Amino acid sequence: MRSRVVRALAALACVAGLAACQSQGSESANERDARVIVFAAASLSEAFPDLSDTLVDADVAYNFDGSSGLLDQLAGGARADVLATADEATMTRAIDAGIVTEAHPYATNQLVLAVPAGNPAGITGLDSSLDGAALVICAADVPCGAATQRLAQARGVTLKPVSEEQRVSDVRGKVASGEADAGIIYATDARADTEHIDVVDIGEDAAGVNTYMIGVTADARHPQAARAFVAAVRSEVGQRLLRERYGFGAPPQ
Repeated sequence: MRSRVVRALAALACVAGLAACQSQGSESANERDARVIVFAAASLSEAFPDLSDTLVDADVAYNFDGSSGLLDQLAGGARADVLATADEATMTRAIDAGIVTEAHPYATNQLVLAVPAGNPAGITGLDSSLDGAALVICAADVPCGAATQRLAQARGVTLKPVSEEQRVSDVRGKVASGEADAGIIYATDARADTEHIDVVDIGEDAAGVNTYMIGVTADARHPQAARAFVAAVRSEVGQRLLRERYGFGAPPQ
């Protein structure tokens, strides 16, 4: 899939000499033909392809998975040019491991209580209506699961899930199919499938908010194109698309 975005070709610097110009031309051609590999949290699987189609001028190949799983893949030798996580903690681990050198916040996401359309189990909130219900949540070692644990602690409730998933998209899928009576997912995931998912109002809570982070990997094969992708995500147009079309919150200032 071709994407459309900004890239700065340094042709003007070629006046310094033919050799420099040839070297730069080779670099520019390499970046022009770059295929940027982006490892991104599963909750970005709709938003990022749309954003890169609109704003990025390089080929972009995506690997969507739970943030912790992405980090494990990179630590195991997988290659990527950009890492976008669904929380700060996972990105901190990536920086500590030398996988990413610098990262930036670019969005937030709020947890919601999702139920199948029509709410057949009659779930009313994080309350006794969940007793005996088939509740599905994210595992505690992934960002949405860590936020779920914080939210439960803040509300003083004990959750008794029937399963814990490594990807928020898997929780969403079980709710949408009716396999689960309820699930705790991101607001963006619920918004992406309003045909099959309803949201039970539990109010907004800072404990249930994650800050999304993005950075170029230390061994990026196409660093210039990778930086352009990150710039597109953080640009005014990119931010507006994430907020207005997909429901992400603004990053902390």
